[in-house]
Amino acid sequence: MSLAYDIGRHHAPVHEEGFRGEYLQALRLIERLHRLLLDVIKDEFDRRGGAELNSVQALLLYNIGESELTAGELKTRGYYLGSNVSYNLKKLVDMGYIHYKRSDTDRRSVRVSLTDKGLEARDVVSKLYLRQLGSVQTVGEVSSEDVKNLNKALVRLERFWSDQIRYRL
Repeated sequence: MSLAYDIGRHHAPVHEEGFRGEYLQALRLIERLHRLLLDVIKDEFDRRGGAELNSVQALLLYNIGESELTAGELKTRGYYLGSNVSYNLKKLVDMGYIHYKRSDTDRRSVRVSLTDKGLEARDVVSKLYLRQLGSVQTVGEVSSEDVKNLNKALVRLERFWSDQIRYRL
């Protein structure tokens, strides 16, 4: 059993039992795990002397990867909120991690891609993830089957929440 799961259980109010309690615990864990992921990424950059980037910006660079995208595409892929994307893309352009060009078909649209500096930062996150893959099963006690089941449940939850918004359920 993972430490995050144990910690989450102790913070759940006693009266939250059964499916309701498990669902509310899952919501808390999703939120906390995202923040922890950002902390892990920030710590990695701090140790490497790359404190110029914040963790959200580093994750944005990782998610852009080799692609050439618009801010709208990043938003519709579900990575970021619109205002956060625009703000962080501007900062990343100013710091030299991203270059941008106007779209040939729609002059209002700006396409972004990573510079060499951006690719280096993306590689830091990629290597962090690869390093974690080497120990998540043995140290974290998270099996391949656990991750498959987690992904299946998260995809279903994503679909459920998307439908809540789309169909105003």
